[in-house]
Amino acid sequence: MKRSASILLLCAVAAAGSAALAQDYPAKPVRLIVPFPPGGGNDTIARLIGQKLAPVLGQQVLVDNRPGAGGTIGAELAAKAPADGYTLFLAGVASHGINPNLRKKLPYDPVRDFNGVSLIASAPLLVVVHPSLPVKTVKQLIALAKARPGAINFASNGAGGSSHLAVELFKMMTGTDMVHVPYKGLSSALTDLLSGQVQVMFSSAVAMLPQVRAGRLRAIAMTGNKRSPAIPDIPTVAEAGVPGYETGSWYGIVVPARTPRPVIERLGREVAAITRSPEISGRLTAEAVIPVGSTPDEFDAYIRKGLARWARVIAAAKITLD
Repeated sequence: MKRSASILLLCAVAAAGSAALAQDYPAKPVRLIVPFPPGGGNDTIARLIGQKLAPVLGQQVLVDNRPGAGGTIGAELAAKAPADGYTLFLAGVASHGINPNLRKKLPYDPVRDFNGVSLIASAPLLVVVHPSLPVKTVKQLIALAKARPGAINFASNGAGGSSHLAVELFKMMTGTDMVHVPYKGLSSALTDLLSGQVQVMFSSAVAMLPQVRAGRLRAIAMTGNKRSPAIPDIPTVAEAGVPGYETGSWYGIVVPARTPRPVIERLGREVAAITRSPEISGRLTAEAVIPVGSTPDEFDAYIRKGLARWARVIAAAKITLD
C-alpha cells in the first residue's frame, strides 16, 4: 500500500509540475528549426506559421535554418534539444517518412524522439507527361507502361526523394515497369522533361503548373487524397484508376519527446487554428498546398502510417542510400 501511495504521489507531483509549466509557458522566445535553407517551400511555411504564432504566444518565434544531409542535421539537433516546448521542428516526409527507411544509421528516431504537434498541410505532387507521350489519363499511362515495359523513362530530382518514391509506389500498385532517371535537383530534371529525353515526372505542382499552362507539359493527375482547390479540374490518381493511391510532401510541427503534454496540446490548438484561418489557408491553397491543422494525436498516427507505407515501397523497390 505504501509503495502504491508513493507512486500516486509522484504522479500527482509530476502532473502538477507539468500544469504549472504549461500555465507559465512560454516565458522566453521559441525556436523553430527548419532543416532546409532560407527561401524554399519549407522555410516559407515555417515563417508563415511562426509570424502568426508569435503574437498568440506572446513571445518571438525564431526560425533557425539548419540545412544539410536531406534534413538529418536539423532533425538531430531538434531531437537532442531540451523537451521544454522552446524548440519546435518543421518535420516533413523526408525527415519523418523517407530517411528513417533509407538510412541505417540515422541519428534520431522519428517516433521515439519526437511528439507531434500539428500536421500543417499536405502538398500533393502533380503527375505530368511530355506531350509526345500518347496518354491523357492515368489509365492510358498504365496501359502504355504495361504494353511497353521498361520503355518509358521517369525523372526525379534525386534518388530516394519524394518524387522518386511516388512513382515507385505507383509502379508497385499498378504492376507497371518504368525506368528511373535521377537528377541532381529539379532544374536539370525539368530541362530533360521539357526536351522529351524523359517522359514522365511526379513533382511539385508549383514548379510544374507554369509549364502545363504554357502547353509544354500535360498534367494528368494529382497524388493527394482529394483534388486541389487551385486546380480542381485535375483528378487524383486514386480517382483516375488507382484506388487507395496517395502520396506527396507534407509539413508539420513536432517537438522533442517528453515535452509536457499540456504544452503540446496548447501548441497543437494554436498551430491548427492558424492553419485553418482564412488568411493562411488561402495562401496555402493558392500554392496548390492543402491546409490540414490536425491534433497532436492525429499527427502522431499520420507519421506512423507514413513510415510503414514507405518501408514497404522502399523494400519493394530495393532502394538503398547507405
